[in-house]
Amino acid sequence: MSVRTWTILTAFAALIGGILYTSLYVVPVYQYAIVTQFGRVVATRTDPGLQFKIPFVQAVTMIDSRLREWDGEPADLLTIDKENIEVNTWARWRVTEPQRFYEALRTESAGQSVLDGLVDASVKNVISAKTLMETLRNSKRVLKYSAKELEDAEAAKGVDIVDGREKIVGQILTEAGRATVAEYGFTVNGLEVKHINYVKAVIPKIYERMRSERVRIANRYESEGREREAKILGKMTKDLEQISSEGYAEATRIRGEADAQVLKIYADAYGKDSEFYSFSRSLALYPKTLNSGTRLVLSTDDHDFLQYVKHHKVAKPAK
Repeated sequence: MSVRTWTILTAFAALIGGILYTSLYVVPVYQYAIVTQFGRVVATRTDPGLQFKIPFVQAVTMIDSRLREWDGEPADLLTIDKENIEVNTWARWRVTEPQRFYEALRTESAGQSVLDGLVDASVKNVISAKTLMETLRNSKRVLKYSAKELEDAEAAKGVDIVDGREKIVGQILTEAGRATVAEYGFTVNGLEVKHINYVKAVIPKIYERMRSERVRIANRYESEGREREAKILGKMTKDLEQISSEGYAEATRIRGEADAQVLKIYADAYGKDSEFYSFSRSLALYPKTLNSGTRLVLSTDDHDFLQYVKHHKVAKPAK
């Protein structure tokens, strides 16, 4: 075989290989294939495997069929009870009608943008018609507070949970996904509220209101404590006075009994020996009346006070 023949065969084989390479494509398990011809969709491949297209005329666009994550930006809104809050949500979505999705949006980023508007509008429509407490809570379960005043304040608000947070999230999901399949070819498979908070502009005012409420409660506790302290001190003073009065009465009674007993002893002693009684009484009075600096001026007549020492002779000290 000549060189020219080999060249022709090689060129023909390369042409056949190029045609096959541009004619065949593989659809992965996690993707859809959209076959277009001059910009118009002519086929949609949803089954994985090797597929064929017309080379140089038809083009293939792959669309992911897996669940995709959508994470929205916080949205500011006003509840029906005039609470200015910030709501942050997330969702999961999936392309279920690849041809309609391609014709309406073409790319995943466009789908994310559409979902931004749908979820944001649904959140505002649903939550704006609810109270803040109904958005936060699922039931009328009684909440426990650290102070009785806070429980009373919560009860005074008259919180009425009609739907609850879970049903509200379901309503948002239903409204956001209502037209997605018919118009855009994808479905919203799940939606949740990540967090709800007051907007940053009003948070300092909320904290100040909470602080004022706690200070008021603290002042009330302090006032009640002082009132109780005054009652305790008053009762203590009354008890002390009563104890002191009873003690004084008991001491007076004992002292009276002792004085009576002393007088009886004196009377008995005087009755037995009046002279000895007079002598002992005089001796008991001398130390109380006389000392080294005492001077007495007495008459020359006999004086009963010194009758026992008048003839007493002082012993001279021994040399």
